[in-house]
Amino acid sequence: MFAPTFNYTSGIPGLELAELISYSVQFVFAMLRVGSFILAAPFFAARYINLQVRIMMAVALTIPVITQVEMPPVDVLVSMKAVPMILSEIALGLAAGLVLSIIFGTAAVAGDRIAATAGLGFAAQIDPASGTSVPVISQLFSLFMLATFVSLDGHLLALRMMIESYNYIPPGGPLLTGPMLEAGKEAARDMFTYSVQLMMPVVSILLLVNVLIGVITRSAPQMNIFSFGFPMTLTMTVVLLFVGAPVLGKANEWVMGSALDLLDHMLQEMANGRR
Repeated sequence: MFAPTFNYTSGIPGLELAELISYSVQFVFAMLRVGSFILAAPFFAARYINLQVRIMMAVALTIPVITQVEMPPVDVLVSMKAVPMILSEIALGLAAGLVLSIIFGTAAVAGDRIAATAGLGFAAQIDPASGTSVPVISQLFSLFMLATFVSLDGHLLALRMMIESYNYIPPGGPLLTGPMLEAGKEAARDMFTYSVQLMMPVVSILLLVNVLIGVITRSAPQMNIFSFGFPMTLTMTVVLLFVGAPVLGKANEWVMGSALDLLDHMLQEMANGRR
């Protein structure tokens, strides 16, 4: 009897199984940064986007990276030396995505404060992006921000920044936490600053309306504040949001530009610190 012979090849012409495994290890390592960014960035991290779709996006975005950027040797990636490298790549992708998410929280904060001032804080529903219960106005503001982000190709610009970051921040290098911490603090500061600027026109007018309602009910105590004040406040809120929609769109565009500029500044500072 003849013993069966096995051909331990990868099935790809000219590529051995050992080489295929080496390429796979380097491919997975290259996918960590952009995959972490997709898991944390606005729009990509929404719950209505399936995990399988995110994985496919990360794989597709890693293909041009693995063909143009030199990865660490496989001997290093399969040893304990790869642990800090892996953590650095994941931290970089998460930090980049969280910087955008924090600034994009401007819309949610502004909408929440407007809803509280208008007495619509009880009108809440489940946000499909985060899975939490938020006021309807806050959700409308967040959806408007995401619509602006996508319609102006902001998501493509963010992905391009992450892919280009492989050129000046080589994978496997030391992690610089200073620029990431500074970017996080600046993003939190900008979130509250921009949210005040977005909500102040509507909140100021609603405050004057509430003062007017208080004067009227004080002058005529027989008028019920709930049957008179709440419909008036609600109507004024709807009118203000309708009239201010074009201005809100311009403000969302400006906030989106500031978020992308901060992301680019963080990546540039990390690149300069490694030189």
